[in-house]
Amino acid sequence: MDSAIFVRNLTKRFKDKVAVDNVTFQVGYGEFFGFLGPNGAGKTTTIKILCGLMKADSGEAHVAGLNVLDDPLAVKAKIGVLPDVIDTFDRLTGNELAVMSGLLYGLKEDEAARRAGVLFELMDLKREDREKLVIDYSLGMRKKVGLACALIHGPKVLFLDEPFNGIDPVATAAVQRVLQNLVARGVTIFFTSHVLEVVEKLCTRVGIIQNGGLLACGTIAEVAQSAGMAPGSTLSDVFNKIFGAQAGEGRDLDWVAGLPPAIEKETAIPPVAVPRADDGAGAGIAAERPEV
Repeated sequence: MDSAIFVRNLTKRFKDKVAVDNVTFQVGYGEFFGFLGPNGAGKTTTIKILCGLMKADSGEAHVAGLNVLDDPLAVKAKIGVLPDVIDTFDRLTGNELAVMSGLLYGLKEDEAARRAGVLFELMDLKREDREKLVIDYSLGMRKKVGLACALIHGPKVLFLDEPFNGIDPVATAAVQRVLQNLVARGVTIFFTSHVLEVVEKLCTRVGIIQNGGLLACGTIAEVAQSAGMAPGSTLSDVFNKIFGAQAGEGRDLDWVAGLPPAIEKETAIPPVAVPRADDGAGAGIAAERPEV
């Protein structure tokens, strides 16, 4: 099969709700594909089906040349997954968790340790932090360790569900560099995010899903054209056109207001001069704040 991911007529229902509705698309090898949509659109359900974590009701799904519905275990050996919410063994250190993941994929311990070290270096996870328990990690550190676990066995396809959600700009930049290097090496990345500027920077093509149905799929220019947008429109423009930028317009929080200007002027806190180190007025001691 020529596609890293091939989906045709994929459908998943939860009682009366259709979470994935007859979805068809394909993603090429070495492609950075953004799968986008509002909360509850069907993104995570689609990823779970493609990763062999959930069975579809009907349709076809192939990943890395393997039929997900027929042989999900074989698919799991060829993919890496970073979920939105990372539930893992919190009483292991980051290094222990990454090495254990490598062992579960059949790596020898010394090779798993070597790969873990390389991954942590690339993601700028300090040596002392690697030996801390995961329970003491920040969200950004958890994401880095989770990505290391997803990559340690050398997957052909990588699934990322909101990888930048809740992490700081430094951690985001480190993860982005790793992902761009992976695509350059031919790895396929299937990626969901609400940060449209990041999607626009990283992704070669995008698919937009709403209420379980695929609304558009292609390059950003192609998706913009299908939405009736002018050439050069951004992904944010497309989203505003499709999902309605005026949602909630005309409503006002009439019960929330600041102080009237006259009162604000009367109660304003005057600026405080901080003594300089060379003026002899108590260098290094914070000035007292006037009472209000």
